[in-house]
Amino acid sequence: MVRKRVTIRNHTAEANLFARRALITFIGVIALLMVLLSNVYQLEINAYQQYKTRSNENRIKLMPVAPNRGLIYDRNGVLLAENVPVFSLSLIPEQVEDMEYTLTELAKLIDISDEQLEKFRESIRSNRRFKPVELISRLDEVDVAKLSVNQHLFPGVIVDARLKRYYPFADLTTHSLGYVARINRKDLTNLELEGKGENYKATRDIGKLGLEKFYEDQLHGTIGHQEVEVNNQGRILRTLNYTPPVPGNDLHLTLDIELQMIAKRALDGKRGAVVAIDPRDGGVLALYSNPSYDGNLFVHGISSKDYKKLQNRNRPLINRATKGTYPPASTIKPFLGLLGLDANLIHTGSKIWDPGFYQLKNGTRKYRDHLRWGHGWVTLDEAIMRSCNTFFYDLAYKLGIDRISDTMAKFGFGESSGLDIHEESQAILPSRGWKRARYNQPWYHGDTVNIGIGQGFWTVTPLQLAQATSILVNKGLVKEPHLLAATQLSAPNVTAAAEILLEDDQDLEGNSEQAQLLIPFEVNEKPPIELANPEHWDTILKSMRDTVQKPIGTGYNAFLNTDYDAAGKSGTGEIVGLGEDVKYDASKIAEDRRDNAMFIAFAPYKSPEIVVAVAIENVATGGGGSNAGPVARQIMDQYFSNRKLITETKQ
Repeated sequence: MVRKRVTIRNHTAEANLFARRALITFIGVIALLMVLLSNVYQLEINAYQQYKTRSNENRIKLMPVAPNRGLIYDRNGVLLAENVPVFSLSLIPEQVEDMEYTLTELAKLIDISDEQLEKFRESIRSNRRFKPVELISRLDEVDVAKLSVNQHLFPGVIVDARLKRYYPFADLTTHSLGYVARINRKDLTNLELEGKGENYKATRDIGKLGLEKFYEDQLHGTIGHQEVEVNNQGRILRTLNYTPPVPGNDLHLTLDIELQMIAKRALDGKRGAVVAIDPRDGGVLALYSNPSYDGNLFVHGISSKDYKKLQNRNRPLINRATKGTYPPASTIKPFLGLLGLDANLIHTGSKIWDPGFYQLKNGTRKYRDHLRWGHGWVTLDEAIMRSCNTFFYDLAYKLGIDRISDTMAKFGFGESSGLDIHEESQAILPSRGWKRARYNQPWYHGDTVNIGIGQGFWTVTPLQLAQATSILVNKGLVKEPHLLAATQLSAPNVTAAAEILLEDDQDLEGNSEQAQLLIPFEVNEKPPIELANPEHWDTILKSMRDTVQKPIGTGYNAFLNTDYDAAGKSGTGEIVGLGEDVKYDASKIAEDRRDNAMFIAFAPYKSPEIVVAVAIENVATGGGGSNAGPVARQIMDQYFSNRKLITETKQ
């Protein structure tokens, strides 16, 4: 058997192979080290600023701080909307050793509902343990006192205070001021679309109705910020910098809270509205709708039980002053009389015979007068004083609907008045086009006849009626009604505003940094109504004065023995039409189908300072003069009280 030869190892070749492999490995290590050093250089040198910024962002947070909302005052400086501290109860879970025991002991001190407990437990699961979780959002003073005395027994339990909107006059101002409530998803969407979302990062509430909504931008203010250092869990370690928020501006209104009180008292137990305007500048002195409701209920979130109470047949949620629509009834007669004079269809001495009804030529229907046996021969002045329907049936027929609708639109009927709240109805000023669009029917002469006494399709709001009367007493001057009198800038805004004024070479008294700068409201005037003969204004206004000054006038009893020289016109609006020979008997008619009482008034006669419009729904007995007239009287009595007013000699 042949044996294999043993191969002798080549040590030199193996040494060379090892050397080559070691060199390759060394080169690889050097290459990887160069890559590592290159990355370190990139991170530490080239990208240093970028990663430093990102590091600070992880360490430093910018937290928003909500501004205080601006206050609202009436014309005499009475506070109508303020911010008051509200106390809430919160717990910090990580500081509470036994949560259930703590909750049980707290329930022995204060009332805690099952709903609040359930909501609290859900919040604990979704929040970090070192952050406070709210248990009760609103504590009364007694609860705060109890918790303060026993604070040492409850580690991790804190009582927080924050500012919340409060309306001290409750239901007196709700329909004019509106209210604020918690921001919802729709509000946030609108804020983002308007580019205002950033300014509301820390804000909980927003204006929902009335002035609070209309002047939201002025009342809200500007957000502030605080820079805080946090750890990797988001816990705040310290505050590094603080930029205070800019409070909202304060609003001073034309509204008189005392007139509001009188309006509420006068309308007690009635459904209706009162609007009072200063015709000299369009400032709204009173705007009250009855029944009303307390806006404070919505500030903290109204319960379903409380909201259900507001949804009753009296409809307190509706602002009757601006959204309630009523037939103007005979309050419209002075306006039609003015139009008839200007169109030369009648003159001051014009007379018609009133047998107690009006009948169109070739017509069979009799349009009745409120006085069944008629007024006999009546002039324009007597027709306004005694509210003769027959006179205005005839006048409306002569004028025609086209001339009536065109002219009445100039007085503001059928359109928004421009008042600085969003909740307003245009009501209905009928015309041929309106009826065709609404009912697809032609306009008939009988429709025009009904318009002559403020009935038929015609509806107005009390605000429209007050505004039209203001135009009448101003003899054609049109000044838009407004609730805002002046805006008081918050302190941080005063300096900037002062610089603007100084650039415009306007003087600013006092130190610009300490001054409370008031920016007056700019009254918007529309083109005036011009008559062919301006004396016709005086003719109509005198007839309105006679209506409350002479015994035959429908407003005489309401304004008997006043200390001021007043004028006005009553109206009784029919809700349902009656047959020619049917006598109206309120006791036999459902309450919601009874007549409405209307009244317009102004004083003093020579230089009017106040115009009042009153609407009362479904009166049991009487008409506008006996129901709405006394309400207007009470408003004016309050306005002229404690004043030394020189009245004109009554004739």
